[in-house]
Amino acid sequence: MADNYLERRYEDYLVKKAAWERAKKLGILKKKINGGHTPSKETLPNQESEKKEKE
Repeated sequence: MADNYLERRYEDYLVKKAAWERAKKLGILKKKINGGHTPSKETLPNQESEKKEKE
């Protein structure tokens, strides 16, 4: 029973891997920039308060 499960999972893995390699070869995959993280507004410095401090 366990062998059938593992064989099925391995076959699924090979199918997904082949699809990924095919997409990579054709240049369909997009590369992540900066790990895909985009800073939120809360993490960005507040530019208006900096201008007020200079005055």
